[in-house]
Amino acid sequence: MPVIPITDLSDPRLSDYSHQTDVALKKAQGTEHGLYIAESALVLERALRAGHRPRSVLALGNTVEEAVALVGPDVPVFSGPPHVLEQLTGYLLHRGLIASMHRPALREVEEVLAAARRVVILENVADPTNVGAIFRSVAGIGADAVLVTARCSDPFYRRAIRVSMGTVLQVPWSRIGSWAEARQQLSGFHIAALALSPDAVSLREFAAAAPERVALVLGAEGEGLTPEALDAADTVVRIPMAHGIDSLNVAATAAVAMYAIAQ
Repeated sequence: MPVIPITDLSDPRLSDYSHQTDVALKKAQGTEHGLYIAESALVLERALRAGHRPRSVLALGNTVEEAVALVGPDVPVFSGPPHVLEQLTGYLLHRGLIASMHRPALREVEEVLAAARRVVILENVADPTNVGAIFRSVAGIGADAVLVTARCSDPFYRRAIRVSMGTVLQVPWSRIGSWAEARQQLSGFHIAALALSPDAVSLREFAAAAPERVALVLGAEGEGLTPEALDAADTVVRIPMAHGIDSLNVAATAAVAMYAIAQ
């Protein structure tokens, strides 16, 4: 398939890129599970390596050859100058290309946990930037899987994928329902909730004798964990702090806690 120069911004084949929200892409007609946007050749390469299918690619002139080399001759690659692509998408393509990707089916929780020893659970973390940062940190440090609650920001949102540098496409993840159901699915895991509870044990103390299989639970920015999450936990853990500071950003907390128990 030849590279397609963009001559008409109303071309329906470009609709995936035309000021589309993440929610609209998730509900895209003509798709089985919706779409997501992969930004940069690196993220596209990681998506392809994970087995995800591209629908099309939008590339600046100097990245066209790279885009074609990645997706092959059967995927349309649209190209145009920066000002035209900015007019189409609503933002500058700093990384040279973006790709419209078919979302894979959501994995079953049991499948995600089958071979996992170190798991991170995100309860109601609403900021996609934090979700992406958490995925990048815990993936690099040693998490085997990530679980997110229904009210957590979608890891396939554009900002989460971008901030994670595509690691949300590499780390197995799924969504959990109620904590009662999740408690059963996590049978065999020691659930450690990160919270500032009076009965919390020090992360140093917990990590010194960490159980074989651990699920770290992190809560929403500001609100922290819900009472249901704390009730489901086997242990409440806190990170010792200095200078009168009571807590870290949730992404930093995830990195520190995962590093401690991964040793």
